[in-house]
Amino acid sequence: MSTETDTGSAQTPAKKKFEFPGAVTMLAIVTILVWVAALFIPAGRFGVDLDGSPVPGSFETVTSPLSFWERIQQLILSPVNGLYGVQDSITGFVDTDNIGRLFGSVGVVLFIMALGAFISVSFATRSLETAVSQLATKLSDKGWLLITVIMVLFSLLGSTMGFSVETFGFYALLIPLMTALGYDRMVAATMIILGALVGNMASTVNPFSIGVASGEAGVSIGDGIVLRVILWIVLTAVAVVFVLRYAAKVRKDPTKSLVGFDIEDDDEEPAEPVDIDGKLTGTQKLVLLITGLTFGLMIFSVIPWSSIFGATTGPAEYDAYHVTTSEPYWFELNWWFPQLAMLFILAAVLVGVVAKMGEKKIVSLITRGAGDMVGPAIVILLARGVSVIMTNTETLDTILNAMEQLVSGASAGVFAILVMLVNIPLAFLIPSSSGHATLAMPLLAPLGDFAGVSRALVITAFQMGHGLMLMVSPTNVVVVGGLAMAKVGYDRFLRFVWPLLLINFVIVVVVIGAAAVFE
Repeated sequence: MSTETDTGSAQTPAKKKFEFPGAVTMLAIVTILVWVAALFIPAGRFGVDLDGSPVPGSFETVTSPLSFWERIQQLILSPVNGLYGVQDSITGFVDTDNIGRLFGSVGVVLFIMALGAFISVSFATRSLETAVSQLATKLSDKGWLLITVIMVLFSLLGSTMGFSVETFGFYALLIPLMTALGYDRMVAATMIILGALVGNMASTVNPFSIGVASGEAGVSIGDGIVLRVILWIVLTAVAVVFVLRYAAKVRKDPTKSLVGFDIEDDDEEPAEPVDIDGKLTGTQKLVLLITGLTFGLMIFSVIPWSSIFGATTGPAEYDAYHVTTSEPYWFELNWWFPQLAMLFILAAVLVGVVAKMGEKKIVSLITRGAGDMVGPAIVILLARGVSVIMTNTETLDTILNAMEQLVSGASAGVFAILVMLVNIPLAFLIPSSSGHATLAMPLLAPLGDFAGVSRALVITAFQMGHGLMLMVSPTNVVVVGGLAMAKVGYDRFLRFVWPLLLINFVIVVVVIGAAAVFE
């Protein structure tokens, strides 16, 4: 009797639990939704001045530049354009056959693939694993201090020089370390992502956001810096405490983890256990030295020292060229993705030579490591493809015009808050802070004059709205690329971060609104 019951219950199909789609599927869905929305948003265009900035009040609706069949082509080709689309210097249209500036994210893709190559060769020496295990033993009771230091450092770099995509290089270092200390991958991912993005949100003298916005608004980059510094201190402190609370909880009770402690990956071979009592060999120490110098050079080479200390405003391009308006100091390298990609490739080769691996093994490890980054690369190019669709359908200016109409005529306090609010959805479509500032500030800054709000405060409100969206936006490669590298689901990240997002929103609304009323 019991056998029949057991057999019957075994044949009962279990209900399949809903699973949130992966990053690639999710971004494919977002791409389709944005494409469908663009069908119903009329095309429009602002007149532009000599610098290419939109002129307030010059918006006019235009006939859509694309037929329905051409729109379908844009949907199909959006990942390709997101990878290596080129924006025409005259029409602004993005296509692979244009002559103009690179719009796609091929530079970021090459960078993370080169990083994967370096990780593969470096990890083959077991030097990082051994060092991490030893460091974890020494820091067994001070994990909170490591989280705090890293988050504050990344936030400071984000606030001053827009440090964000550069964080991709640190996942391979910090994930093994944090897991060895008893934390899960969510702690490792969020200390990197939130550390950098909270800093970008509370930018102080970042030339690629505050600098560009100040140039477009016609004010000094130093105007409003006191308020921005206060916001940076408060928002960074809140983010650090938020991550530390979760970290302490999962370390004390691993069942509280949102992501678990095991990575399900059929393609990966189980790693051999590392002897934490083993000492680093001379070769491993040399590999660690090369690793440290490589990452140190990466950070030093991308910092726009002259723009930070010179506080220069004006047009700047971050995503494509990493250039500023100020004359660089003699010691500045001004490297960007092409140079950084080759830095990690050369470092990988150097590590292989030092470890006496041989030519075949070095090439095999480089190839395998680059291949491991194909998943995050697809996520990044899909995210960029969303921006291509909005650009080529000429619907961005229509959205900008609606934003201009929404904030026009509001009182000082309401206006400042509305500036922050309207820039939240706009950041979804334009993740680049420099591109966002170039489009939005020429329209918002003059409206601030009529509302009795200083242009410096308009800049701060704009930056807060932009930064809030970037913390969770699926079109932000820092978020989706970082989560893909950390193997953390986007839905799990949203469950983790939404309370922090709400706290930040309340803080910003109160501070911005009060500043507008009392300035």
